[in-house]
Amino acid sequence: MAEKQKDGWLVDNVKTIVYALLIAGVFRTLFFQPFWIPSGSMKDTLLIGDFLFVNKMAYGYSQYSCEVPIARVSFCPFEGRVLESEPERGDVVVFRHPTQNVDYIKRLIGMPGDTVQVRDGRLFLNGTAVALADGGTFEEIKEAQGPQRREPRCMNGPVGMGGICEKQRLIETLPNGVSHSILNTFDNHTGDNTPLFTVPEDHYFFMGDNRDNSIDSRYLQRAGGVGYLHKDLLIGRADRIMFSSAGKSLFYFWTWRSDRFFKAIE
Repeated sequence: MAEKQKDGWLVDNVKTIVYALLIAGVFRTLFFQPFWIPSGSMKDTLLIGDFLFVNKMAYGYSQYSCEVPIARVSFCPFEGRVLESEPERGDVVVFRHPTQNVDYIKRLIGMPGDTVQVRDGRLFLNGTAVALADGGTFEEIKEAQGPQRREPRCMNGPVGMGGICEKQRLIETLPNGVSHSILNTFDNHTGDNTPLFTVPEDHYFFMGDNRDNSIDSRYLQRAGGVGYLHKDLLIGRADRIMFSSAGKSLFYFWTWRSDRFFKAIE
């Protein structure tokens, strides 16, 4: 009798674990995807080591937005999108890179039919310069950041390790009223002057907030850039930072940025 009870206890616990994993898998597949920020391309909106959940319900579902965790097998093996909702200019979006099997996070700048151009570091949408205001100076310590140990680029370089690394911060206001900060590190950077882009139907144009350190729609896909991004590649909207760690590992509690916990993404 005791052995049967022991076997029954074991079976019940295995079932509980399996059910919990299935529920977590469905939750991750259809509703919210965890995402770690690995690079500085979205500073200072998002910092290396920020952890957030991506709202996968925001724009509907495509084969890329409802993949089974780890396996990268789509739970939605159809073409196009269902329950589709159009993103808004200024949204911070996670999407699948069109030629690389990796997820990127950038800000939506150009809508279908828009013209987009950067001249001398200033963004022009449909021929009109986007409003800019002084946002002061962004400062951070010159040190290796995150698990990949990336070192920040500094406007006031050369800066030794442990020194204060500075970038110019500007507040950019898009035509729909969405304001966000952007960073400038270098004058006459390759992305500071671009051709005139016309965003095709069903495509979007994305840029990183850290303008001199972002591979985005300003660069062609064949050169590793994003180019025009088709709507089916959208995965979801980033709304809020849940946790943040400046260290090599999240277990280094002394590197946690508690002021960024549960911070809304603007």
